[in-house]
Amino acid sequence: MTKAIFSVPKITCEVVKSYRPESPERLEAKAEYEKMIKKVINLPMIINGKKITSSKKVAISPPHNHKHIVAYCHYGSKKEVKKAISVCMDKKEAWKNTPWEQRCAIFLKAADLLAGPYRQKMNAATMINQSKNIFQAEIDASCELIDFLKFNV
Repeated sequence: MTKAIFSVPKITCEVVKSYRPESPERLEAKAEYEKMIKKVINLPMIINGKKITSSKKVAISPPHNHKHIVAYCHYGSKKEVKKAISVCMDKKEAWKNTPWEQRCAIFLKAADLLAGPYRQKMNAATMINQSKNIFQAEIDASCELIDFLKFNV
């Protein structure tokens, strides 16, 4: 057990950005959206840190444009499902035994990354995959998730 004294930072709600015309956040979000909508990505299963592909792939399209493919998702069989459950159960003890301050640090780091360099990636992905506008994406995907990660620490 550690003898250090830790303090959780004062948590406040994430500020919703305005996305007014020509604002830096709007231009950044638009650029990220345009970059992401043009790509077709491959979504393998990730089990125990390893990327696993399968012969069963399903095309992923935005709800607002079913003809446009943005990704291919690899589907697993019972074998992959059992492997994923087994790995999770094995990792459960390690996570449970990780000191609380290290677990909190992981969540706070994730919130900081989402509030900073990954904010517009998350917003663009939300806009594409859920057909939300930038304001909905900002509130749902960014601010609420950032607040969830911070407040639950």
